[in-house]
Amino acid sequence: MLNEIKKNAEQKMHKSIEALKSDLSKVRTGRAHTGLLDHVMVDYYGSMVAINQVANITLGDARTIQVQPYEKNMISKVEKAIRDADLGLNPATNGDLIRVPMPMLTEERRRDLIKVVRSEAENAKVAVRNVRRDANDALKKLIKDKEISEDDERRMQDEIQKLTDKNVVEIEKLLQVKESDLMAV
Repeated sequence: MLNEIKKNAEQKMHKSIEALKSDLSKVRTGRAHTGLLDHVMVDYYGSMVAINQVANITLGDARTIQVQPYEKNMISKVEKAIRDADLGLNPATNGDLIRVPMPMLTEERRRDLIKVVRSEAENAKVAVRNVRRDANDALKKLIKDKEISEDDERRMQDEIQKLTDKNVVEIEKLLQVKESDLMAV
């Protein structure tokens, strides 16, 4: 029962960190990254589908994403979808290839993005702490129902606290990497 509570807490904390990684990957740095276009939806014969379902997305160089639609008649629709995605990108068609250059970030925009990244990291920390609280509540309930001893509860609370600390440190590391990425020119 105690191991189940710990394992459950560990899984939920891991999910919080994975969610943070996903959110941080969406924050645009000055470098090209194919993940930027993951959420772009294209009108494909009347239904909205993800861009990676209708086109091959690759990196041309450090500052250019190349998008090659599988069908020639989709070029204008894919280009329009990228332009309308509110990512601040301006695609340019070159034959059957769409080039998406990454604009340089201004100093002010970098600072704004760092605020967003810090907010995301803080939300992840809150999520991890909420998992800790839920696990500790479950332990208190077990004590109240006299299913475990107070020593077992104390030991498990210490393990859950160590788990929480480890995950908060992981979040801090992810934040530091993303901040240095954003400040790199």
